[in-house]
Amino acid sequence: MEVPVRDLRARLSHYLAKVREGAKLDVTLHKKPVARLTPVPEAAKAGPRRLVALGIAQWGGGKPKGAAIKLAPGGTAVSAMVMQDRE
Repeated sequence: MEVPVRDLRARLSHYLAKVREGAKLDVTLHKKPVARLTPVPEAAKAGPRRLVALGIAQWGGGKPKGAAIKLAPGGTAVSAMVMQDRE
């Protein structure tokens, strides 16, 4: 489904409801596609919960203060993984 930027801005709630229902929207500017809106995959929604279930991360159940996820004992910090990838 294609939607011009102007229509998207005017009826954002309407189009977001469509995306939530599973529609994929191609946003156009002067009839040329510039962006695509798609629903968030279910797997992505469960990301942090999945990490906790696998024992990779821990969560105490409260609101996050500072770092949202603490590493399980022996886990590797994301910052360390990024540094390894840069080498």
